[in-house]
Amino acid sequence: MTPRFLSRRSLAALLAVALLAPLSIQPSAAQDRSIVVASTTSTQDSGLFGHILPLFQAETGIEVKVIAQGTGQALDTARRGDADVVLVHAKAQEEKFVAEGFGVKRFDVMYNDFVLVGPTGDPAGVAGMTDIAAALEQIRAKALPFVSRGDKSGTHSAELALWKTAGIDIAAVRGDWYREIGQGMGAALNTAGAMGAYTLSDRGTWLSFKNRGDLGIVVEGDRRLFNQYGVILVNPAKHAHVKAELGQTFIDWLLSPTGQSAINAYAIDGQQLFFANAAADRS
Repeated sequence: MTPRFLSRRSLAALLAVALLAPLSIQPSAAQDRSIVVASTTSTQDSGLFGHILPLFQAETGIEVKVIAQGTGQALDTARRGDADVVLVHAKAQEEKFVAEGFGVKRFDVMYNDFVLVGPTGDPAGVAGMTDIAAALEQIRAKALPFVSRGDKSGTHSAELALWKTAGIDIAAVRGDWYREIGQGMGAALNTAGAMGAYTLSDRGTWLSFKNRGDLGIVVEGDRRLFNQYGVILVNPAKHAHVKAELGQTFIDWLLSPTGQSAINAYAIDGQQLFFANAAADRS
C-alpha cells in the first residue's frame, strides 16, 4: 500500500510543477516585449502617448514605458543606457547625440509650434503680435513676470534662442521678473497662472492644459516658433542591453502610414495637436 501511495503523491507533485511552470515563464516573456522611451514632458502632458501607445501595443504586443523629462535630461538618460529610444524636440542636441555615437539615426516624426502665453489683461501689450522677438523685447523692457522652464528641455532651448534672436542676453539682464523653475511644461503653466506671468509653451501641452485661469495665447504664428520632434534608436554598440529590434519596431511604426495617421488623429476639442511629417524616403 505504501509504495502505491507514494507514487501517487509523487505524480501529483510532478503535475503541480508542470502546471505552475508556464506561469513562472510568462511574466519574463512579457517583460521581454517592452521598451523604455525617454521623451519630453510635452508628449506626455499633451496626452499624445495616451492616444498612440495603446494602438501600437495592440498591433505589435510591445509595451512602451515612458520616461517623461526635458529633452536634455531625456538624452542624458539615453546616454546612460537607461532607454531604448528617445523622442524629443531639440534638433541640434539630437544631432549631437547621434554624432557622439549614442544614437543610431535621427528621423523627423512630427511637429507643432510654440506659443507665447500670458495674462489676458496683457500688461506687455503684445497680444495679437506675430513677431516673437518684438514681443519678448517689450516684456523685458517693462520687466514683466516671465516664467522659464530652466530645465534644459527643448522648450527651454527654444526660449533661450528666441531671447538671443531678440538681441537680449537673458543671463546678463534677468532679474526678479525672470523666474526659472527647473520643471516641466505643466508646472511652468501653473506657475505662470499663479504669477500672472508670460511663458513659452508648446501648443500641444497648452491645448491639453486644464488650469488656464487668466492665461491665454498672446503671440503665435511666427515661423521661428516652429517645433520639430525627432526619434532616435539608442545605439546598442554603446549599451549592449538596448532592445534594438523592439525599439526599431516602435520607430518604424511611428514613421509608417499607420503611426503617422495615429499622430494626426489626436485632437482636443477638434484641434489637432501634432502634425506628422516623417519623410517618405527614410533610407
